[in-house]
Amino acid sequence: MKMEPFALERYFARHEFTARYLLSSSDCEALSMVDVLAMADAETRQLWEELTLGYTETAGHPLLREAIAEIYPGIGGGDILVMAPEEGIFLLMHALLEPGDHVICTFPGYQSLYAIARAIGCDVTLWKPDEDQGWRFDVQQLDAMIRDSTRLVVINFPHNPTGYLPGRDDFATLVACVRQRGIHLLSDEMYRFLEIHHGAILPAACEVYEKAVTLCGLSKTFGLPGLRIGWIATQDCEIRWRMSLLRDYTTICNSAPGEILALMAVRCRDAIIMRQRARILRNINVLDEFFSHRASCFTWQRPRGGSVCFPRVRKPVNTYEFCEQLIAETGIMLVPSRLFGFGDQHVRFGFGRENLPEVVARFAEYVDRRLC
Repeated sequence: MKMEPFALERYFARHEFTARYLLSSSDCEALSMVDVLAMADAETRQLWEELTLGYTETAGHPLLREAIAEIYPGIGGGDILVMAPEEGIFLLMHALLEPGDHVICTFPGYQSLYAIARAIGCDVTLWKPDEDQGWRFDVQQLDAMIRDSTRLVVINFPHNPTGYLPGRDDFATLVACVRQRGIHLLSDEMYRFLEIHHGAILPAACEVYEKAVTLCGLSKTFGLPGLRIGWIATQDCEIRWRMSLLRDYTTICNSAPGEILALMAVRCRDAIIMRQRARILRNINVLDEFFSHRASCFTWQRPRGGSVCFPRVRKPVNTYEFCEQLIAETGIMLVPSRLFGFGDQHVRFGFGRENLPEVVARFAEYVDRRLC
């Protein structure tokens, strides 16, 4: 299997730790060790203080799996596999897919969600949204894409990079569409709980469909990407078993300290989510003002969820070249749409960080001089 270079990750590798200001990060403000340890209850505090740095259970610490399962009605700890989110995508696709299978995936999106299937030898159809309709993904288009050989449909809501979130009726129609054909559904829910309107949260795919696999983790909403802890939740025991067999050839198990810190965070998820959503709502107001004053330069479809959005640059500039010049002249890192394989007219904003107002103010000064 030959993997194509991961364009977005290579770009971050070049700039993320040298740029002075990050305006495209997809994660929320990171918690500190002090923050997480302050959340410990008596049980997790004891686990932390008595922790030995040996191997951990392949499926994940039983207490962590039970805590994660509490997020999903009807799902038990046995339905959870704990691993890094990227590993979850890799193992699921290798457990499920074979060369010649057909896969449908939302696009633009995180490259792993379609590139791994291609590397396996699958035929991948990209399901693209309508920008003029707020980046809406039309479920009727999905239905028309399905073939007899379709093995997997991959979705990501709230969507990276557009911030789109379907309504409950569209989501129910989508699930019904794959269920009636017995197709597996991989639902990337890394940005779940960051819905702009609180009542807009969708049910997790693993709750409503027995052949769905929910991918989630602590990197985005929880602000804990450094723990490298995520999970797969599914009622499909065969898929869980196949993934477990394959994992013996990858990481085998998780970091022992990471699992205990993750347990502390998952048990205190409501407080973490409330804090991150409050920041998201403050920051989206900053973006509202920024874009409303620069309508001649940008077209912005206001996101419905998540911590990223995908405005179009209206001026005749190549956004890849613009972003390269931006970081060279100001130290501000912005991600161009070329890294998503989506042309050179858009950029991705991330608005989950505490310093967003300061960075947007600096960016505004630059675009007012050079672009608008």
